[in-house]
Amino acid sequence: MNKKKIFIAVDTNKISRAKRIIKDTQTKKIKIGYKFGLEFFYSKEGRKFISKLKNQTIFLDLKLNDIPNTVLSAVKSLKNLKISYLTIHISSGLSALKALKRASRNTKIVGVTTLTSLNNKDLKEIGYNRKVNELVKHQARLATKAKLDAIVCSGHEIRAVKRVFKKEIITPGIKIYNTKNDQKRVMRPTDAFAAGSNWLVIGRSITSGNIKKNIKNLLEILEG
Repeated sequence: MNKKKIFIAVDTNKISRAKRIIKDTQTKKIKIGYKFGLEFFYSKEGRKFISKLKNQTIFLDLKLNDIPNTVLSAVKSLKNLKISYLTIHISSGLSALKALKRASRNTKIVGVTTLTSLNNKDLKEIGYNRKVNELVKHQARLATKAKLDAIVCSGHEIRAVKRVFKKEIITPGIKIYNTKNDQKRVMRPTDAFAAGSNWLVIGRSITSGNIKKNIKNLLEILEG
């Protein structure tokens, strides 16, 4: 049986905190990767720290969103980093998606659909006429057309996305405990895997409080 795959979100701007998260989440029972977002990457020593990591699956969640030429320049500036996955907003457009994919080399390009912090009301306020599920499915079609390697979508859209996108699905908004935060479309880990997700992204449910205890609880949930 294949191991369950989890990206731990290293949401901090402190190197000492990042080291602690990596140290305390080590386990051989599941496959662990590490997601570094804007907060860590833009911190004083963040990029340098990432450049020195070895034998890790690195998910660089920069959510690129710009014209094709700027996106290409951005990925070229990252060539000294051993990045496994790199995100771009699908709303950047088909030309930018294709350009980034062509230039990506060994890095898997991940299309970000609609953020888990948004619901139908939010989309209407922004100016979208489609509901979340419809918009995400449309975005998944664009990701397929651009031949992206993976897609980010909430657990609520996994089954719809799988109908039109046949590669890896990465799912944020995963909660181990019943806590409230800024994410609206959330799901339990076992439900997301059952729906067909390949990777789950888990942050605060693991990194807040006792990290080792949280990892143990996660393993019990996945094994249960």
